[in-house]
Amino acid sequence: MAFRRRAKSHPLFSQEFLIHNHADIGFCLVLSVLIALMFEVTAKTAFLFILPQYNVSVPTADGELIQYHYGLKDAVTILFYFFIAIILHAVVQEYILDKINRRLHLSKIKHSKFNESGQMVAFHLTSVIWCLYVVVTEGYISNPRSLWENYPHVYLPFQVKFFYLCQLAYWLHALPELYFQKVRKEEIPRQLRCIALYLVHIAGAYLFNLTRLGLILLLLQYLAELFLHVSRLIYFMDESNEKVFNYWAVVFVVTKLFTLTLYILVIGFGLPRVENQALDPERGNLFSFLFNNILFRMSVLLLVCLFQASVMWRFIHFQLRRWRVYWNEQSSRKRAAGTNRQTRPFRRDWGYYENGVVKVENGISPRTRKVKFP
Repeated sequence: MAFRRRAKSHPLFSQEFLIHNHADIGFCLVLSVLIALMFEVTAKTAFLFILPQYNVSVPTADGELIQYHYGLKDAVTILFYFFIAIILHAVVQEYILDKINRRLHLSKIKHSKFNESGQMVAFHLTSVIWCLYVVVTEGYISNPRSLWENYPHVYLPFQVKFFYLCQLAYWLHALPELYFQKVRKEEIPRQLRCIALYLVHIAGAYLFNLTRLGLILLLLQYLAELFLHVSRLIYFMDESNEKVFNYWAVVFVVTKLFTLTLYILVIGFGLPRVENQALDPERGNLFSFLFNNILFRMSVLLLVCLFQASVMWRFIHFQLRRWRVYWNEQSSRKRAAGTNRQTRPFRRDWGYYENGVVKVENGISPRTRKVKFP
């Protein structure tokens, strides 16, 4: 009877132990917080980790409405969902991506890229559906003026604040995942830049009370990234499907045009018309008053335009290089097809070749035939 080999045990709290068991450690921490909810002494502290804080009652025509603003206690909630993101990352990797990788037999480099795109597809698909639901239910698409009217938007609905906290938790969890997933050194700078850009934009929209504009921009950005990583997955499964990147190129250009238009519309034309932008720490308005200054607004708009222009320049450069490679391959295939069409010299063999010697079927060396004249 054959026994299953035991997995190699690593010393406690060594690097290999943390890498192989980081999801289990995170699950134990999350479980301890959930168990704390069962006891009256620790329930109040546990709620700090699970639920968004700083709720206030805002009077409306229909009654009171519970809304939220940001504060230092949000860091505790982000920490809790930071560990949940690590657990979900490990679940997607182990139960979905690893099983697909075993069937594809990819190289080491393609294996890491496939894992990256697989994780991004799961995250971007969830974020697009969630963000679209929030934007539609809050009426930000049906009423574009709400993006700048009554600014600063200090008080947030529950689903808006919870969405931003989860987004910050996910992109913060991506930093230690570079170590846990053993990402190649050549890929680390690129991924660090991507993570830093997402954290700066999401945290900036959250702190500057531009959450409504940030939701629309995240929806556009995640939609383009979703098409990119889906195209990469299809390409890794079948390298002949290069045309799927054309769909991503169209979506990318459209989303970037909408992004630049929204920035100019809201920051350039909408916010200058708003009057109530004074510093008010009691309401949580700590940074929004900066948009009173036209120099600050124009600086932000200039930085955004320069960044979007650099992104479009890299995209155009990549597409031109890709098309150049494609046309070179097509021309080389045509030349190869033209050479194959040329007639080959006819050679008579009354047998078959074996080790460079012509032999007949019965093993006797072939004889020269005599030419018969009429």
